[in-house]
Amino acid sequence: MKHQNPSRRFLLRPVAIAALALVAAGALINTARADETKPAAKSPAPAPKKLTGAELYAVNCNRCHPERYPTEFNSAQWQTIMLHMRVRANLPAKQAKEILKYMKEEAGN
Repeated sequence: MKHQNPSRRFLLRPVAIAALALVAAGALINTARADETKPAAKSPAPAPKKLTGAELYAVNCNRCHPERYPTEFNSAQWQTIMLHMRVRANLPAKQAKEILKYMKEEAGN
């Protein structure tokens, strides 16, 4: 059996330790870089702005016909019109209520 040079055996240990240290340092650097590239935790989205009756009217009603002015009808007539148009336009109840409120307030009876 061949004997190794004792000075060579002692030289291999520090080289092996240095190699392990480099591998470990590389792993730490890659982990740190991976953390940097991850998107930051998203904050909750702001609540959508609540549209006014006038804005809802402009968005929903003007899709199909020209703008009608609130003063063209009285409150009772707007009530009947909104019952009909809510079904035709497939408006959610809350939006229909806001539009009707706007129309009645501006109707000027």
